[in-house]
Amino acid sequence: MIQDIAPYRLRNEYKPGPCRIGDKILSFDDEGRLAAAFDEEGIVYPSVTDAFCPQDMVYLFSVAGHGYYMTDKEIPDYEYYSVRNLRERGGGCGILAAFTGYHLWKWYRDSRFCGKCGGATVRDDMERAMKCTICGNMIYPRINPAVIVGVINGDSLLITRYRSGYTHNALVAGFTEIGETLEETVEREVMEEAGIRVRNIRYYKSQPWGIAMDVLAGFYCDAADTDIRMDNSELKYAQWTRREDIVLQPDDLSLTNEMMRMFRDGKVR
Repeated sequence: MIQDIAPYRLRNEYKPGPCRIGDKILSFDDEGRLAAAFDEEGIVYPSVTDAFCPQDMVYLFSVAGHGYYMTDKEIPDYEYYSVRNLRERGGGCGILAAFTGYHLWKWYRDSRFCGKCGGATVRDDMERAMKCTICGNMIYPRINPAVIVGVINGDSLLITRYRSGYTHNALVAGFTEIGETLEETVEREVMEEAGIRVRNIRYYKSQPWGIAMDVLAGFYCDAADTDIRMDNSELKYAQWTRREDIVLQPDDLSLTNEMMRMFRDGKVR
């Protein structure tokens, strides 16, 4: 999955400070596209050098011993790609940095003014937060909880495809609403998307998914009834698919894909 970058790990502690030679620069344009290039190892981001260090960069996180800093300054000799485009071109540390950097870029962009009084905000010195210059309100990064659901019917899994957006096979998914547990989200989303009641809900694994500012929680459950009543406004496909007939996504970055693969390979029943 996207976070599987062993032996490295993403370190998200907020430790702002001056950049060092070799640190990475995530340059976002107004549309959230990222300056990048590619080599045989994957995605390449601009690096800080003695001669090249844009001013007013914002510290984001570190990966594999390199700090990652955000800027809105245009980087010469690099093309700009959407995070979705980058997903199609690379994996490893590079794509995790892209997803997480995009999450923070969008939060910084959307938090320039206080939602309480409307005052302008500034970056806090002590923690990752935006502080209102008028009322002192603190704004922290937004993280949306959502579920991915593998609905099992004997030797078949409920496979879906979205009405728009991502075009490959997927599972039932949705955001947790106010006042819900994650398990209640599972029950509601499966009923809303496929018209199926479920039972025996069990947690599998979680995943950060910065492209939507999400943290995804994966669950398997059993179908209590099997007649699919698909929500045509959200899905264009929903069908019970036998293990051996499951077609995986073209990359192995998502929790959804891993859950489909685990069921296909008989590791989940």
